[in-house]
Amino acid sequence: MTQTIFPKHRGKGRPRAFDRAKALRSALDVFWRRGYEPASVAELCAAMGIRPPSLYAAFGNKAALFLEAVRYYEKTYWEEPARRFLAEPNLYAAVDNFFREAAQILLSPETPCGCMIVLAAINISEDEKDIIAAIGELRLETKRMFADRLRQAIRAGQIPADTDVPALSGALNTMLEGMSLQARDGLFQSELMAMAAHAVRMLPGPLCARG
Repeated sequence: MTQTIFPKHRGKGRPRAFDRAKALRSALDVFWRRGYEPASVAELCAAMGIRPPSLYAAFGNKAALFLEAVRYYEKTYWEEPARRFLAEPNLYAAVDNFFREAAQILLSPETPCGCMIVLAAINISEDEKDIIAAIGELRLETKRMFADRLRQAIRAGQIPADTDVPALSGALNTMLEGMSLQARDGLFQSELMAMAAHAVRMLPGPLCARG
């Protein structure tokens, strides 16, 4: 998953001891477990250890806090896996490693279960157009990441030139999102890892093996 840049709110009046990263991590936990709409400002403030005026001064409003928490999540959990995925020269190794690493992230004891980007789409009203657009763009960026890597593999002669890149990248993205929902449903790590192992089998056979 690649990082989308949302505009930051440059609030005034933050307490001198305000730890933005720690506050974002606490807010992320609340949004992750509760969803955007059910999470109240009072609940967020209690988790972050601040009062509502400090929240508004630091982040602007609940929506801006949510978007910054999503950005923090992307950078913390997915920026490096995405970089490694795009840098790995062998497509089959790249896909296999990425999905196995994703399975570990989605069920890490350090995080709530499931992908924030997938689960964040739950419980958001149609009125929250900025949030819906931002989350939708992030999900599209993941699909674009898969598509870029598949096109790179075509140029390298690893997979056939007539590979249906949009369909295959969409299938890989759908599998990643499905794994997130499965993680939320309480799968064991071994079960999710077994599921991740099937991602590479979605790829066409390597050209070098066709002789």
